[in-house]
Amino acid sequence: MAERQDMFDAIVMADERFHGEGYREGYEEGSTLGRIEGRQYGTVHGARVGSEIGCYQGFALAWKCLLHSGSAGRDSRKVKVAEALIGMIENFPYEDATYDKLHEDLDSIRGKFKQLCSLLNVQPDFKITTEGSGLSF
Repeated sequence: MAERQDMFDAIVMADERFHGEGYREGYEEGSTLGRIEGRQYGTVHGARVGSEIGCYQGFALAWKCLLHSGSAGRDSRKVKVAEALIGMIENFPYEDATYDKLHEDLDSIRGKFKQLCSLLNVQPDFKITTEGSGLSF
């Protein structure tokens, strides 16, 4: 009778054992795939943000040089905004993905860029495509 009881216990416990094994295997595989997918997403998103900020920096540096070469008194506000944008970009934490205010700082940079474009009376169109990224006017 004890042998028969052990056989029934094994059958009843098999469901729980297989459930536990399946959960552990699924969790391990999901964790691995999640890390891979997260790394890919981070790489793509990081490249987009870097490309966007790089375009803003090049835009601001070029206009700062152009405004200094034409050094008129009325351009001083434009130069100050361009310098402020350059300063914000230089202080941006590129290598610290855990920075709490990353999105807030990025939004501030975008806002300063829009302000500079407004002062310069240009309508930029920032695009990221498979061929590359850039600004067009």
